[in-house]
Amino acid sequence: MDADSDGGDEIVRLTAWVRGRVQGVGFRWWVRARALELGLAGSATNLSDGRVEVVAEGPRERCRRLLDLLTGDDSGGDALTARPGKVTGVAERWSGARGEAAGFVER
Repeated sequence: MDADSDGGDEIVRLTAWVRGRVQGVGFRWWVRARALELGLAGSATNLSDGRVEVVAEGPRERCRRLLDLLTGDDSGGDALTARPGKVTGVAERWSGARGEAAGFVER
C-alpha cells in the first residue's frame, strides 16, 4: 500500500486545543521540538483560559503522529523528549492547509 492511497501525504491543517497543566511547564517548547522533528509548520500558543492551541500543517500522517504525541500516555521518554506538564484532554479540528510559513513558533 502506498502512502497516497490512505491520504497520508495529503497536506492538511491540524488545530488542537490541549487542556491540563500545560502552561508554564515548557509544553510549547516541547510541542515545537516534536513538530520540527516531524517537519511540520505552525505554532503553539498559550490561551487565556489555560489551554494551549497547537496549529500544525504538513502531511496528514505526520500531523496524526503529532496528535498522538499530544494525546498519548507519556509514561516513558528521557528528560529531553518526555512531555512536560499533564494533559487532561485534547480537542482537535482538521481542515485544509492555509500555507503556514516554514518553521514552528511559540506564541
